[in-house]
Amino acid sequence: MSREMSFDYAGTRVALTIRDMAALKRAVAGRLAAGEGFAVATLNLDHMVKLRSDASFRAAYARHELVTADGHPVAWLARLAGRRVALVPGSDAVLPLARMAVAEGAPLGLFGSSQVVLDQVRARLAEELPGLQLVFAEAPPMGFDPDSPEAEAALLRMRASGARLVFLALGAPKQERLAARGRALVPELGFVSVGAGLDFLAGGQRRAPRLLRMLSLEWLWRMLGAPRRLAPRYARCAAILPGEARRALALRGRD
Repeated sequence: MSREMSFDYAGTRVALTIRDMAALKRAVAGRLAAGEGFAVATLNLDHMVKLRSDASFRAAYARHELVTADGHPVAWLARLAGRRVALVPGSDAVLPLARMAVAEGAPLGLFGSSQVVLDQVRARLAEELPGLQLVFAEAPPMGFDPDSPEAEAALLRMRASGARLVFLALGAPKQERLAARGRALVPELGFVSVGAGLDFLAGGQRRAPRLLRMLSLEWLWRMLGAPRRLAPRYARCAAILPGEARRALALRGRD
């Protein structure tokens, strides 16, 4: 993408390298065809809050070659800066990239969520994508640490399974930190951090109605479902918007 939108956090540059879903599919297909590994992160305001204070999260993001805009505010900030990007949430990328895996003959892996959800996702994918090779599906225990020896063992099991593309559903920052570790330990694998994407696919969590998503109100739908947990998070997200908007406006017109 020309004139990438980028953000700077304590000297770590985070750039939106993927313009839209079509660009993401082209990038993933190209890397799968070439036998190259990669990591996909989906930048949202909560990530931007964490990137300000979490050095390990910044280091993990720096290992992600492909970064999309996950959230209307991030796409809006890019537009303020004169960089046009489309919304590409991780949850919306699961099925398109799984179809890509079928087209490229790339075995798929799932890591995260719960075993019940993974079993439901396995059934859903088998129904919708004949020919998909789902060779790895594992739910980590509570308290899983992406820097632990257990995480290293899990990454090695992914490679031993023959998986080429792995969806990580651990939530931020664990999934991005695990993907970054995977880029070093099993560099031939592709990792896509999808947050609650597998839960949505399994039907365990309901996404906001389409109209609310079109009106950029999915955050409100989620907050009403878990106000004590999400209200403070969204307040922190709202607090950084004015400063990020000023920085985005300062980028307007720059090459």
